[in-house]
Amino acid sequence: MTSPTITAAASGTWTLGDRTVNRIGFGSMRLPQTGAAFDPDAAPRDRDQAIGVLRRAVELGVNHIDTAAFYFSRLRSANELINRALAPYTDDLVISTKVGPGRAPSGEWIPHATPERLREQVEENLRQLGRDHLDVVNLRVLGADSIAERFGALAELRERGLIRHLGISNVRPEHLAEARKIAPVVCVQNLYGIQVRPDQDEFVDSCGEQGIAFVPFYSIAGAGRDKGAGAAPERDEVAEVARAHGASAAQVRLAWTLHRGPHVLAIPGTGDPAHLEENVAAGALRLTKEDLALLDAAHHAATPPAGT
Repeated sequence: MTSPTITAAASGTWTLGDRTVNRIGFGSMRLPQTGAAFDPDAAPRDRDQAIGVLRRAVELGVNHIDTAAFYFSRLRSANELINRALAPYTDDLVISTKVGPGRAPSGEWIPHATPERLREQVEENLRQLGRDHLDVVNLRVLGADSIAERFGALAELRERGLIRHLGISNVRPEHLAEARKIAPVVCVQNLYGIQVRPDQDEFVDSCGEQGIAFVPFYSIAGAGRDKGAGAAPERDEVAEVARAHGASAAQVRLAWTLHRGPHVLAIPGTGDPAHLEENVAAGALRLTKEDLALLDAAHHAATPPAGT
């Protein structure tokens, strides 16, 4: 007898603005290429494989997809793959995108966008995704400067109906306070995971207290592992919990972030169908108090694992 397929519904739900999403979502950053994201030498991913992964994600109950116009390789664009795979979009599908930084066609980064350029980036996302509005737009922030002018420009587009909800990414608590004075914020998207930015713990909790989703990225990779599998050895604590549950280390890392609060949403990305199903199944992994104590200790360990 085969085991029933675990869907994203096992992770529970969160209300993102006015939309209910399953807490396990999908990140599209790795879809356009087979190697590391933004590597100019990475081979473009097979188009049919990428489209198949997106469609399978939706079949598995994923209804929150993270993307950006600057997710592209020489031949592939994440937004256009999403459009090809999933349009016409179902009413329950929430697509979140990011603006702020940009990339020239050559791949060169343009780190800071002016308010006018932000409007162009929103229009670029609308065009690529084939939509008349964007569900969630995150302002990606670099540095500690005020975001009022840029966030205000996005708030104007929200008033015009081009954006349904706003979020912010790569930010500090003071950025969130500044943004909330301008317009409602439905999510914060920051680097976070086991032993990755433990100084963010209080911020994660604060977002939950304010009813704001916290969306960690690179949560599977962990310290020193964001360059790919094997870039650094896995922590003993993570491996021990994985063995106890018959799970993978990646699943344990995802489950730990989800246990940080009901407002935490995961957006693991992959171009591999098997990895996709594994990531979605992590939403059903229930960690014990002993597991969490062990993983929390690893999270706050002063020394990263050897090789990072």
